[in-house]
Amino acid sequence: MSAQIRKLVVQVDETRREMGRDISPPTRRALAIAVIANPYAGRYADSLDELIAIGEELGGLLGARCVQALGIEPSAAQSYGKAAIVGEAGELEHAAAILHPKLGAPLRVAVEKGAALVPSAKKMGGVGTAIDVPLGHKDAAFVRSHFDAIEARVSDAPRADEIVVAVAVTDSGRPLPRIGGLQVHEIQGKDGLR
Repeated sequence: MSAQIRKLVVQVDETRREMGRDISPPTRRALAIAVIANPYAGRYADSLDELIAIGEELGGLLGARCVQALGIEPSAAQSYGKAAIVGEAGELEHAAAILHPKLGAPLRVAVEKGAALVPSAKKMGGVGTAIDVPLGHKDAAFVRSHFDAIEARVSDAPRADEIVVAVAVTDSGRPLPRIGGLQVHEIQGKDGLR
């Protein structure tokens, strides 16, 4: 792997009760985070190919870690999202290079299919900066019950020459969804929208 990973963090949150009501089965969201060295820290480069390749590596690694943490088959994954925080010696385009050109394809393999665009967020920040990883249904962007986000934060990252890369995967939508729209059982999964 070309990514120099200082730290991997994997967590699962499980909501069992909301507004005095039991959630059965509980809604579960997994988050996998890699803290990596930024090979372009402190310098401008016309080509960001090294970060693009790192994004491809991390899409598969972090997606698989999320599925494993949820204890599900890849086909049971329902939502996904991605985000990155670049330390101060980098630039926002470094996050874009990791997230956009190639991270999505191996993430889709990790969750089996993924017809919809992977929602994303990026920002610059210092040690302890948090970012909300947006979530959307992996096969149909119009499924409102799966519009969500999960906060990603590593207490000692990103350092100036690092990037925090986060991938989130869920096995369900929000707890107690009731705002209408396309339902999971109505998904066709052909165009990434419906």
